[in-house]
Amino acid sequence: MASRLGTQLGEWRATTAVAQSLADRIRMLLLDGRMTVGERLPSERALAAELGRSRATIARAYELLESGGYVVRTHGSGTRASLPAQRLQRPAAADHDVIDLTIASIGSAPGLHAATVRALDRLAGLLGTPGYSIDGLPELRARIADRYTARGLPTDPDQIVVTSGAMHALSIVLAAFGERGRSAVVEQPSFPHAIDALRRTGHRLLPTPVTPDAGPDGSGGWDANHLVETLRSQRPALAYLVADFHNPTGATMPELERARLAAVARATGTLLIVDETCAELDIDRGWTPRPFAAHGPAILLGSMSKIAWGGLRIGWIRAGREQVAALLGARPSIDLGTPLLEQCIAMELFDEIDALLTSTRDRLRAGRAAVAAGLAEHLPGVAMPPMPGGLAAWVDLGGPWSTALSLAARDRGLLLPPGPRFSASGVLDRFARIPITWEPALTTEAMVRLGSAWRALHAGERSSREHLDRSAVV
Repeated sequence: MASRLGTQLGEWRATTAVAQSLADRIRMLLLDGRMTVGERLPSERALAAELGRSRATIARAYELLESGGYVVRTHGSGTRASLPAQRLQRPAAADHDVIDLTIASIGSAPGLHAATVRALDRLAGLLGTPGYSIDGLPELRARIADRYTARGLPTDPDQIVVTSGAMHALSIVLAAFGERGRSAVVEQPSFPHAIDALRRTGHRLLPTPVTPDAGPDGSGGWDANHLVETLRSQRPALAYLVADFHNPTGATMPELERARLAAVARATGTLLIVDETCAELDIDRGWTPRPFAAHGPAILLGSMSKIAWGGLRIGWIRAGREQVAALLGARPSIDLGTPLLEQCIAMELFDEIDALLTSTRDRLRAGRAAVAAGLAEHLPGVAMPPMPGGLAAWVDLGGPWSTALSLAARDRGLLLPPGPRFSASGVLDRFARIPITWEPALTTEAMVRLGSAWRALHAGERSSREHLDRSAVV
């Protein structure tokens, strides 16, 4: 039976000395959150048998990890994952600050400051109230509902629950409808923090593939037959999907596949949770699908973070009325409502939503061009995939080099999450997610550093940095 470490190692292949390469890979699993501090690693003998390597190789890898403080070995208790006792240092380039590509979120919208000032007048009218808003301000819920109606899904304000971002929305949904011990379908790749949330609530994950093989307009990418068969054979409690500008591949699920999936989910009793955080990040797709719930029952998650600013923690849930009652019943165990000032700011931004989306589209277009130019210049042979919208390019490196490239990039002041971070089972080491959300000048510099790491990797250089920080992915 495969160990959890063996599963997380996935497609690992030695890129340099085997023991060092294995130690680097285990260290990255710990630093990007796929392994937890205190988790017990397999014995040397067990891991050697599982990986088909000598016990001496495994022993040497564990010694390297122990010397860096990444494992603790205790006689009788085995080997456990750890972090160095000293404060972990962020990598630093010689002449520049660190560039953090683990974050795929554009900076604040041009009108955000003015919207915040105007929102103070709205807030003044609420100061005489208790200030708690368990479902959200009625006016904001009405604006969100109107937006769904305009997109082809008639919605009433009482079908909306305002939250503090999309991840907060997912937490509330899982608190209300999660079933510990039951299975949950997740796309592979998918948003890492959603995968973590499902694991934390005790779900058994069933991956279904999404590939970068979508058409030029971004449609396709899902193996619809695999997804449907998984629902029919496993009858999972729920499925978490990103159907519009999928994070990280950028694909969009065709409407016929949405309708088919909705019908099958209804038959199997599977709750569909569809993350629409990226739904309106259209650059030049050329077509606009209706929200998933227009095809059948589904809980939709939305957010303003990707179109206005990551620091504006406003999200929402769109659900059926009975589901809303269950959500509001579960929410007080998590929090008692979303801050009123941020809701007031969101109302101001909804009044200018068309201009906001135009600005976001222009910024994403510029970011996409900068990534494409950087790949062409600094990573020859690595192609820019079609991406008519979304947050990032899901780049095929042509081989299982993503983790090694991530380590080499850190030595050059560049934080790049490895492909397996977006997987539920430790695979996808041939892919890297490169955000298109940063300003072109910063993206250009990031691609210079990535090119340096790429050349070093293919020249046989390995990362020598011993003290790395844990990175999140946004």
